[in-house]
Amino acid sequence: MSLITTIRNGIPCLQFPNLARCRQIDHAIFTREGGVSEPPYDRLNVASRNGDKAFCVAENRRRIGAALDGAALIFCSQVHGTDVRVISGGRGELPDETVICADALITNVPGSALMIQVADCQSIVLFDPQKRVVANVHSGWRGSIGNIAGKTLSIMKETFGCLGKDILAGIAPSLGPCCAEFIHYRSEIPETFWEYRVDETHFDFWRLTESQLQAEGVLSGNIENSRLCTRCRTDMFFSYRRQKVTGRFATAIVLKA
Repeated sequence: MSLITTIRNGIPCLQFPNLARCRQIDHAIFTREGGVSEPPYDRLNVASRNGDKAFCVAENRRRIGAALDGAALIFCSQVHGTDVRVISGGRGELPDETVICADALITNVPGSALMIQVADCQSIVLFDPQKRVVANVHSGWRGSIGNIAGKTLSIMKETFGCLGKDILAGIAPSLGPCCAEFIHYRSEIPETFWEYRVDETHFDFWRLTESQLQAEGVLSGNIENSRLCTRCRTDMFFSYRRQKVTGRFATAIVLKA
């Protein structure tokens, strides 16, 4: 599929076509362009704990906030686990990054931009237009094995009464099957997931995520997959697999007031 390219406050970003048509939300996949960080974090790095200068990260985040019309940016301390955090309360009560230790965020609070930072891992944005609920999921290979996408949907159902058939989903640029090589997969990845191999050592985690979303009732036609590999496209995105010491790019979804 082809993502939509837009320029916001001078910063290029990408959008999923189906989600872009939803007036109740805003969302964006930011690239590495439009920021102030120096190599090897050039340019729009949003991660604060990878060696970049704090004032550069702060300015990059400020620019992203402006590009999202001043939404409150809600980051989390991602640990490659399967913890999901529901953000509730007014904007003045929202916690900051230092107190959220999770890999997925859910909210029905308007004006709260749920942010995920990635450099090969998947960001999976979710929206229920019926219940007006949004979520953003960080899923690396460990998160995929732990089915954090399915767990997030389950919590959306339990907490807000969401139905899988109503959910719209987008899988942001991430490590594609061309580059997702796991030489030691026999000891790292449970055998039940070996069906997602595309050859002896490469896995299609995009297809796995699609399967996990559909298992929770999400319709295949409601899942948009960017199919952009970050390791192949370091001109646009950060990639830990290719660059090791590098930045993190942001994806965001926000419920409009």
